[in-house]
Amino acid sequence: MGDAVDIRAGRLTPAEYDANFDELYPPLDRKRALVEASRCYFCHDAPCVEACPTSIDIPRFIRGIHTDNVAGAATTILEANIMGGACARVCPTEILCEGACVRTAQENKPVKIGLLQRYATDHLLESGTQPFTRAAPTGQRIAVVGAGPAGLACAHALARDGHDVVVFEKRPKGGGLNEYGIAAYKVPHGFAQKEVEFILGVGGIELRCGVALGRDIHLRDLRREFSAVFIGVGLGGVNVLGLPGEELAGVHNAVDYIARLRQADPASLPVGHDVVVIGGGNTAIDIAVQSRRLGATNVTIAYRRGASQMGATRHEQEVAQTNGVTIRHWTRPVRLIGEDDHVRAVELEYTQLGQTGRLMGTDDRFTLRADMVFKAIGQHLVPSALDGSVDLLEIERGKIKVNEDRMSSLDRVWAGGDAIGQGQDLTVQAVEDGKIAARAIHRYLMD
Repeated sequence: MGDAVDIRAGRLTPAEYDANFDELYPPLDRKRALVEASRCYFCHDAPCVEACPTSIDIPRFIRGIHTDNVAGAATTILEANIMGGACARVCPTEILCEGACVRTAQENKPVKIGLLQRYATDHLLESGTQPFTRAAPTGQRIAVVGAGPAGLACAHALARDGHDVVVFEKRPKGGGLNEYGIAAYKVPHGFAQKEVEFILGVGGIELRCGVALGRDIHLRDLRREFSAVFIGVGLGGVNVLGLPGEELAGVHNAVDYIARLRQADPASLPVGHDVVVIGGGNTAIDIAVQSRRLGATNVTIAYRRGASQMGATRHEQEVAQTNGVTIRHWTRPVRLIGEDDHVRAVELEYTQLGQTGRLMGTDDRFTLRADMVFKAIGQHLVPSALDGSVDLLEIERGKIKVNEDRMSSLDRVWAGGDAIGQGQDLTVQAVEDGKIAARAIHRYLMD
């Protein structure tokens, strides 16, 4: 190896950074939105609605755009999904609503539902209009732990029902993964905070940031002081590789680096010349693409199985490849090789499926140069984040166990989002969890 480690910031020009961290897809203007809306068949039993975890009335909102009632279209979206603006940007529409679109089966060219949804919700948020009002005050107070999609969706629904809600968030800002965990080019220009401000604008919601469960607040106290509690803490732990060399400088958790990038000027973020990403989900794609957009020359994703088994969709894989990322399937890391206490290479082994279908190594190995390695092999629930030493929540398969109403094993405590792992690991699913829990909490309090 011998040569110096090449990790530095400012690899690109200001114009290149601006272009690389702008919107991944340009928004529709009015003319294109009207043309695209006219392609919808306005199906009565629309398969796109069935495919949406929050059951947005997609034909109805598209008809609103078609008739130039954009505010009405946005309200239809936000009634079902208060984070419809972010979801329009980050949802895998190709496997949800657009994948179910009748035009997909007919001509493999679905209506661009995601872009139409963004067109409508952006119009409303930019107008400063608040379409929602609160019901008469009920006198009930609810604590929500975590200001991510699940927590904010729950808080908004409860506030509309007339309850007072206090949201506790351990980070400096609300928004959860939309603010800290998603590629900067997917939700740029401070959109996540604009959406948080819109949600809080309904009234009746107090957001307290820098407050962590188990450190600053405790579940037993929340249960005593509030009528109900909703937990949406997400997954705070990052899975480790468990390999020699993992402690070397230059080895990073992808989620932590993405959070740094979300809060900083991209030009200030150091990136390596040769970057290797271990993993196959959306986080792996996000960090790989962003490494390239920060100026890394060689970026490789190493995934232990094939393309069809990756957690990232085909579309996300194509985004990576069109951004110059190499994806090496059927490879797994064996060890990280260092020099002067800094990672310099990754030794990988080709894998295959045995006769029983179990993944196994082949003993055929190769080495990739790497001055930065990102771990993106998943996250897990941190028990201490649940304040479990005080009140024991029942855990099942590493997640909070809940019933169909998202009620936990503890009386008057509900949960949602990644911490419960219901359905798909998506923002839109977390929003639906928050909605379901809010309905159940409201019934419980008003019966």
